[in-house]
Amino acid sequence: MEMESWSVDQVCNWLLLKNLGDLVPKFREEEVGGAALLALNDRMVQQLVKKIGHQAVLMDLIKKCKQQTEGPVFTCKEPFSESPGEFSGTHGIQLTVGQANCFSPNESRDDGSIDQRVLKQKKNMRHVLARCKALQWTNSYILPEFPYDVKCILAERKCPDHSVRIRIIEFLQADMTKYLEGSLYPTTQQYNDVVNELLQAYPFLDEDGNGFFLWKRALKDRFKYVRRPIDDDEQVVRNKCKFGHRRGQTRKSSQTRCEKVQGVQTKVKNIYNEDLDVEINEHISWFKEEYMKTERNWVEVGNRMTKTLEIRRKMINKERKPFKEILMLFPFLKCPSQLFKEYHLLTHKDIYKKTAEILEAYSEDILTSNVVKNSPVIVALQKNLKQYMEDDIRTYMKITATCLLLPDVFGEDSSLLAAVNEEVKVSTPVLEVKYPFDGNVCECSLYVEKEKLAQLDDCTMALAALLASYHVFGIPYPKRLYNTLHFLESLIFEVKCPQFLSAKIK
Repeated sequence: MEMESWSVDQVCNWLLLKNLGDLVPKFREEEVGGAALLALNDRMVQQLVKKIGHQAVLMDLIKKCKQQTEGPVFTCKEPFSESPGEFSGTHGIQLTVGQANCFSPNESRDDGSIDQRVLKQKKNMRHVLARCKALQWTNSYILPEFPYDVKCILAERKCPDHSVRIRIIEFLQADMTKYLEGSLYPTTQQYNDVVNELLQAYPFLDEDGNGFFLWKRALKDRFKYVRRPIDDDEQVVRNKCKFGHRRGQTRKSSQTRCEKVQGVQTKVKNIYNEDLDVEINEHISWFKEEYMKTERNWVEVGNRMTKTLEIRRKMINKERKPFKEILMLFPFLKCPSQLFKEYHLLTHKDIYKKTAEILEAYSEDILTSNVVKNSPVIVALQKNLKQYMEDDIRTYMKITATCLLLPDVFGEDSSLLAAVNEEVKVSTPVLEVKYPFDGNVCECSLYVEKEKLAQLDDCTMALAALLASYHVFGIPYPKRLYNTLHFLESLIFEVKCPQFLSAKIK
């Protein structure tokens, strides 16, 4: 029997077979038959189904049913070649290599035009089938329409409270999941696009210049929260096994984590309760509990970090407390957004913005300097630039190379700035950079005392975090990297740079 002719009872039986029995009462109440099921769009599903995980699964099942009912819409007449290819059913649209896109039925609007929010990239015939499954945003991500009550609050142009923030994040996560065809693993660029669009539409959400990092972290945490209970999705299970969160270990790991938190809290109480007042101890206990949560109240974190700034500076600068003890008391200093905010509170400077401006301004001079022309970084950069013509990718590669070459320009030890594709060997703040010129798999991490402090999105953010860590934790510059760091510091604080340092760059 055709699915379109199913009765309400048959649809409910189908839901039970697909382990979606929780949806049966609502589907009966709304009298959803086969035809109505196939007609459901993402907005209708969001109204019918409250749980995000169920929404993603249902949309994926409906899409597969539509494909079985309607069959493929587009077929490829010719394999990809150096000349433009054609696709049947595209009404004469010419697609070139690197731009050819294959669209599934649910990505076309009723009028036959293509939904520009979702593209599938295929660069050659060898990877065409795999690439068809990997969705990528267009240059301009379009925000979904928020629920009426949320829109009313945003219309007041005031910072929403914690509950409204959670609703916004949940809505964005559901929207991203839909356009990723149910995948729960967005790329860094996709996170950036969504948060940028949110802050451009509602600038007042960018609090103290740190809104981008706060909203991005909250969105990432939301995806982690949704992935945690899932054990029947191949991609999620594969990644859990890859990164240590194996099936069957959830409860054990949770118990271990709770024991660890209790141990840390006991240690903190034993060491510091005699020295700190009741209010500070309350803040420290709250930090430890909140840090272990999947969804964190970032507004409250910021408020409490500001209130405890004075005692934290006293511990670091006067009492010279060990670095690990500082992190044990104030674990949110491991988060780049809080590290940058701490730096801003101390210096009134936006370290990330300043670092990005410095790298952009000096990139051309550093990359064309005679001092670095035979550097392995330059050789790798030139090799990779030949493979890509997109301006944004080429700019990303050049900025990355500029960051890594800074010590070479000053004739200093580059291993004190970044360990590229190798193990970290120094105790001072240093970056670990893996696959620096591959935007899809590049990994940047900040290490202090040979322990990983934070994972960063790119070399610009990594360098900013490195500079901030020296200042926030009161760590003196190493002698073999002093001129490099002093040069960057002088530009950040807009003071006159020594002539011999400026001459090095030129």
